[in-house]
Amino acid sequence: MILIDADVLGRNRTGEETYVANLLRALPAAAPDLAFAAVTRHPELVPAGVEPLALPARLQEARMAWALPRLLRRLRPQLVHTQHALPLGWDGPSVVTLHDLHFERDPSVMSLADRVTFRAVVPRSARRATRVIAVSERTRADAVELYGLPPEKIAVVPHGVDPAFHPGEAGAHDYLLFVGAVQARKDPLAALAAAQEAGLPLVVVGPAKDGGLARRLAEGGADVRGLVEKEELARLYRGAAALVLPSRYEGFGLPVLEAMASGTPVVLSGDAALREVAGEAGVYGDLVFGIRRALVERDELARAGLERARLFTWQAAAAATVAVYREALR
Repeated sequence: MILIDADVLGRNRTGEETYVANLLRALPAAAPDLAFAAVTRHPELVPAGVEPLALPARLQEARMAWALPRLLRRLRPQLVHTQHALPLGWDGPSVVTLHDLHFERDPSVMSLADRVTFRAVVPRSARRATRVIAVSERTRADAVELYGLPPEKIAVVPHGVDPAFHPGEAGAHDYLLFVGAVQARKDPLAALAAAQEAGLPLVVVGPAKDGGLARRLAEGGADVRGLVEKEELARLYRGAAALVLPSRYEGFGLPVLEAMASGTPVVLSGDAALREVAGEAGVYGDLVFGIRRALVERDELARAGLERARLFTWQAAAAATVAVYREALR
């Protein structure tokens, strides 16, 4: 049995939840000879083909220090795959996925207590793991630089695109869209300022991790939606004139991929991970200039984005992940 820690399911963890949910859906077909189980506090969200294992948890620290290790001692899986951190005491084959190391680069993104915990646990887990998955070359480079991991220990496995995100009927394209957690490192205020200068309203979608920042956006005229259902998000992508994402640091940039798959131009900062995802289909640099270019060259940019998005599939991600599992088991 390959046991995957799927505790993020149902917890509105945005990119990490999307990663786990889609990987679980694709893994059984990628490796019919392997058995997969997912341990989570929401077993009803585990897709068919994967055995759901319920594990209630009130405190994440207690879960990783006591509840999950006890379950692993009972089940003794062939391999354990976790996000960021390994449970205490596990000495069998393991894979850890690193989504990003923003807490190392920018201390302001977390509370002091969370930052201390992450800085104590994540590097130790990455070094203990048999193999490490990074979701981008940017995250891989950070892990090598910050944690001293040997490059050959890390496999880069990018995200895929959820089938919900696809082109549809053209709308008025009379608004701009920001998608992501509302927090300083993603710089939504820059997106709002650029939208105002370009003369278009800004719709903001994502959890308000910084409530004060969310209020400032709303007071400035942004339509702050918070978290929305996947179907509504897909509709918003298709109807937007462009996605505007001026983030200062990303591990991958899933909204960029979702927007491109929806036929929507992407106007981005020069962040390395965003460039990895969008490639030549992205518009970089000055945001206002980028928005105006996206309006004028919408059809060309949409075609380039659709072509780029086809390179990212969850089937490919699952196949690459299974290859990492097999290496770890050897």
